[in-house]
Order: sequence, then structure tokens, then C-alpha cells
Amino acid sequence: MKKTGLYFGTFNPIHIGHCVIAQHMLEYTDLEEVWFVVTPHNPHKKKNTLLDDRQRLYMVQLAIDEYYKLRVSDMEFGLPQPSYTATTLAHASEKWPDRDFALIMGADNLENFHKWRNYEWILEHHSIYVYPRIESDGGELKTHPKVTVTEAPIMQIASTDIRNAIKAGKDVSFMLPPAVWKYLDGSNFYR
Repeated sequence: MKKTGLYFGTFNPIHIGHCVIAQHMLEYTDLEEVWFVVTPHNPHKKKNTLLDDRQRLYMVQLAIDEYYKLRVSDMEFGLPQPSYTATTLAHASEKWPDRDFALIMGADNLENFHKWRNYEWILEHHSIYVYPRIESDGGELKTHPKVTVTEAPIMQIASTDIRNAIKAGKDVSFMLPPAVWKYLDGSNFYR
């Protein structure tokens, strides 16, 4: 079975912080590949600055195009909304039985993981790989046998800050994979 890390997010837009974390997980853990799972827009929430699902999916593809161990997935696009991680994991395991899926999440998410729907089922059936965050050490679950806390670089880059900078006319080219910057710079997104 291929050990596959699922890295969930809106990726609005994907930035170098996301890419550094994914590559770290590939190089310093037993994960054999990482899938960026683009979270669709929740119809019950205000859209605000969230780009169309397919635009965000396309930007992730642009960012990781040359890296064969990285993949973009729209698996949640066809699932009932709102998306629950346990439902997505069950769907993925059924659709790709040759893979052993694991979750990739920040320590801040692990700290609140006990509030997630069916979190016990997730811990029973899937491993969790955690990257550090300044604002959290991961809480009580960081010592759980299914949890691996990594020493990934702490990335204090936020998509919100990137969107705000673009709106203000700032150059954020070094915060984004080059193909993503080129795409955004040639569009009117976030302006």
C-alpha cells in the first residue's frame, strides 16, 4: 500500500508555505506521496474572497506540476457539503484501496481535533502528520500513537495576507510558486 498524505485546504491561493510543508512531509517522514485536497466552497458560508473551486484547483496544479510525488485532488467536490474529513477519508479509502491515507495538519488543528466529527474513527484508521505552528504545541493528542509531530519549518505565511497585499497592489511574487504568481499577475483575482 502506498502511504499517501492528504493535505486539506482552500489554497486561496496556494503559496510557498504550503509547498514547503508538503515537500518536508515527503522528505522527512514515511509518506510516499502528498495529495493537496482542495476544499470546495461551503454553500452555507459567505463567499467573500474565495475564488472558484476550479480556479484554486488549477493554481495548485500549476504549483506542483513538475513534482511527481505531489498531486492535486478534487475528491471533495462531489461529496455532500459541508465536507467532513471522516467522510472524505472513508470515500478515499474505498475509491483507492491501494493507498494508506494519512492526514497532514498543523498543530493548531490537532489541538482542536477532539471537536471534529468522528475524530476517534479517524485516529483508529489513519495516521496524522503534524507540522508546527507558533500559536500551538498540538495539545494532548500530540502523544497519541497515531500522531507524528514533525520538525517541518514554521511557515508564517497566510493566504489572507497574500490576498490583501495583492489587493493593495503589492508584489508578493516570492511568496508564491512562480507559475501561480504568473497566473495571478495576469488575472484580476484578489484585486
